[in-house]
Amino acid sequence: MLTSIALIFLTGMCLGAVFKRIGLPSLVGMILTGILLGPSVLDVLDESLLAVSTDLRQVALVIILFRAGLSLSVEDLKKIGLPAVLMSFVPAVLEIIGIVLLAPLLFGISVVDAAVMGAVVAAVSPAVVVPAMLHIMEQGYGQKRRVPQLVLAGASMDDVFVIVLFSSFLALSLGGEITVSGFLEVPVAIVTGVVVGALSGWLLQKVYRSFHMRDTAKIMMLLSVSFLLLEAETLFSGFLPMSGLLAIMAMGLALNQFYPELAARLSGKYNKLWAAAQILLFVLVGASVDVAYALQAGEAVIVLILGALVFRVAGVLLSLWPSSLNKKEKMFAAISYMPKATVQAAIGAVPLSEGLASGQLILTAAVAAILLTAPLGSFLIEKTYKKLLDSPKDITG
Repeated sequence: MLTSIALIFLTGMCLGAVFKRIGLPSLVGMILTGILLGPSVLDVLDESLLAVSTDLRQVALVIILFRAGLSLSVEDLKKIGLPAVLMSFVPAVLEIIGIVLLAPLLFGISVVDAAVMGAVVAAVSPAVVVPAMLHIMEQGYGQKRRVPQLVLAGASMDDVFVIVLFSSFLALSLGGEITVSGFLEVPVAIVTGVVVGALSGWLLQKVYRSFHMRDTAKIMMLLSVSFLLLEAETLFSGFLPMSGLLAIMAMGLALNQFYPELAARLSGKYNKLWAAAQILLFVLVGASVDVAYALQAGEAVIVLILGALVFRVAGVLLSLWPSSLNKKEKMFAAISYMPKATVQAAIGAVPLSEGLASGQLILTAAVAAILLTAPLGSFLIEKTYKKLLDSPKDITG
């Protein structure tokens, strides 16, 4: 396992630097590292490491989502308002509708199986989007109308909505039924996550003000509480839906609201943690990609993914219709909602393992979605934000 970790970091850093040098996002090189080192190509990564890759990816997500919470404020969220709520579900709904319309025509599968495929493909990737938005916020772009904050808030709730839909559609395809209570889990999980996370942040800032400890100890405590929030999501699932990842972001937001001086210090330290965590995250996402499935996909799956993106862009524009964003900012928000990676890697193989007839096709679509949208979306975000968003000079001027 130690050899595998060494290969992941050394190769990931090298390829990431190479891709950044030629003008592409470094995460493209990291995902490619995972594909090369993973079971599909060289197969040099230790099986015990791959067995815990889901947990390791969760650790990386915890780091970047808490860091995102530290950068948000209640005032920002008030300014964003309704568009952030709409962004959390409208683009996903339209993308799923697009796949339900296209998949039966392209592959001859049932509408229910197409809905399962749509739920797998539709989730935006917080692992790609969140660090990109944080970087843009640090550069000072898009701050007149809080565009990066809008994307951050919407993307963090998008996954909760899509995963609940996935569970419902999968149950239906396996002979079950969709219940009203299943859909009610979405708003309940969001509200519960925000409340539990905010309460955790408020309590922790009280502890930090009452007891002196080094910032390193504070980070260890915060990481521990974050992991417990993820476990609470599992423990409460039977009777009280809760989004653990949303709770983690809310905890960071609460800490920023009640103890901004500490939040500013911890933000820098979390950035250093992310420098290592992102390599592990994107390399392991790449290692989860099955190239054989992707090669079998053919042109039809590519047409499906690109067609679904058209529906997603329409969903973003519809969500932003009541906002004050201009055309360029709306275009940037649509681009930012393209990348897919973590959710697809996590649930793409579930229908196949459950014995669904279209399981292999759904897994192929998940793999193709990662390979097409993660590099393309991150590249477009990096290349367009300075052109489409207001700059720091616009605000100071």
